[in-house]
Amino acid sequence: MVKRAAPRRRPRKAKPGTKGLAPADCLLDQPGGVAADTVEAIQKAGGCLIGSYKDPLGGHPVLLSILPIDAVEPTPFQRDLSDAHHKRLADVINKTGRFLDPIIAVVAPERGFWTPNGRHRLEAMRRLGARSIAALVVADREIAWQILALNTEKAHNLKERSSEVIRIYRGLVEEDAKRPESQFAFYLDEAALVTLGVCYERAPRFGGGAYHPILRRLETFTDEPLRTALKDHEKHATMVLELE
Repeated sequence: MVKRAAPRRRPRKAKPGTKGLAPADCLLDQPGGVAADTVEAIQKAGGCLIGSYKDPLGGHPVLLSILPIDAVEPTPFQRDLSDAHHKRLADVINKTGRFLDPIIAVVAPERGFWTPNGRHRLEAMRRLGARSIAALVVADREIAWQILALNTEKAHNLKERSSEVIRIYRGLVEEDAKRPESQFAFYLDEAALVTLGVCYERAPRFGGGAYHPILRRLETFTDEPLRTALKDHEKHATMVLELE
């Protein structure tokens, strides 16, 4: 019998001033552990570390860095680039003559860096011919999935949300297909979006809105390995598309 994942629960509102670090506690003189390895990766790529600190909420190390722009690529599983948006950004950055909104970056699996939150800023800077870009580099690559989950919630319509979720899912399978699907319920939002994402991959003009309410009630994340669970979603997608 398949074990179902527990439903997502949103945290309650905390009392003001009861969580996180005080300003002085955010000082980080010398990054250690995985953060030290990340500093080495920054320097190896031709970048430089400007400063480091502990983030004020969770105390995790953050590395303020300048990276060669050619060493940074968007994660391969996020939404498509908006040509109009990145051109508008380039115009604004060019007028101010300043880049004041650092991208977030993690060390990529093979070489260089990925940005899960900064694709349009990255392309805007490339359009302007920039050689370098400011980045908040995070040592834990898992943060890339978490940030993409936030972007999924901001997607404008069901097709965009589903397409981003299936891209994230396939990226997770490539990382480690043996991990249980339920471990990533937070990142993927709804199990139904995985199935709908497969449908949109196969049929871009698929009318997912008609099936979404039903799939939301029928599908939940399971403790099956990602690769096995993906096959189940693909089977469900085949059944749904046969109804079209």
